[in-house]
Amino acid sequence: MISLIQLEYMLAVDAYRHFATAADKCFVTQPTLSMQIKKMEEGLGFLIFDRSKQPVIPTDAGKAIIEQARVVVQEFRKIEGLAEELKDTISGELHIGIIPTLSAYLLPLFAGPFCRKYPKVALHIQEYETETIVEFLKKDRLDVGILVTPLHDPAMKEKPLFYEEIQLYTHQEHPFAAQEPVQLDDIAQPGLWLLSEGHCFRHQVLNLCAYNRKNEENMPFRFESGSLETLRKLVDAEGGFTLLPELATIDLPEERQFQVKRFAEPRPLREVSLVYSRHFAKERLLQLLSNHLQETVPPRLQDKSRGMVVEWK
Repeated sequence: MISLIQLEYMLAVDAYRHFATAADKCFVTQPTLSMQIKKMEEGLGFLIFDRSKQPVIPTDAGKAIIEQARVVVQEFRKIEGLAEELKDTISGELHIGIIPTLSAYLLPLFAGPFCRKYPKVALHIQEYETETIVEFLKKDRLDVGILVTPLHDPAMKEKPLFYEEIQLYTHQEHPFAAQEPVQLDDIAQPGLWLLSEGHCFRHQVLNLCAYNRKNEENMPFRFESGSLETLRKLVDAEGGFTLLPELATIDLPEERQFQVKRFAEPRPLREVSLVYSRHFAKERLLQLLSNHLQETVPPRLQDKSRGMVVEWK
């Protein structure tokens, strides 16, 4: 008979694709984990993992078993969550992934206050790009992601939190500094500083303008950054302009606020959501986190009707 612990070991190997790493994450020795998976394979009558590959990969039959095991384990975990609700206690762990263009501005607002409000809840927060967060959600290495949506991924559920305006940040001597509002068509010109590949905000910016490499002709040098703060400082030092989400502009010094320009209506928005697997077991913690995040940001950000959501995929 297959045990729950065997299923958890199997899911750990699938998540990390390495027996030693999986054993370490499960707090057991590698021989113990390997023996349990071998015993399960013998009971099933076929191999779950192809050990000839490095990293190990599931066999075709193993993929089907792993997918069903993920459902079983998540359903079992719902029992633990239900027990906590019946005891009316708020405790547990949440493993959260957050994208870089949100973490610098959102984490300081919500993480500390949430932990002080719910001291028995342990938050484990890591910063990743969107594709990595989605991959880790599917492998149960994360419970929930704070991402820009929509993702159009049927394996994921999305719970919208708020809507940031996408705004323009310009050098003080650029023509945009005297223009309000800015037309979206106007930004398809040289001088635009961009995030590097892999960031969803980069794709949103490119979807807003007909960008091409000719627009780099008047730049002092070619550079793509993983940091919005770096782009903003490059605009101040070297000229040009960039686009920033609203949370990145709220705390700018008063003397810099004139460099932030809004677009003409309908204003572009980016939708920020909690994203999680369809088999997510920690519904109560998810709702508490959602409520807390919405209380943290300015109320206007929850008004979807103030603009149009820009797709990035």
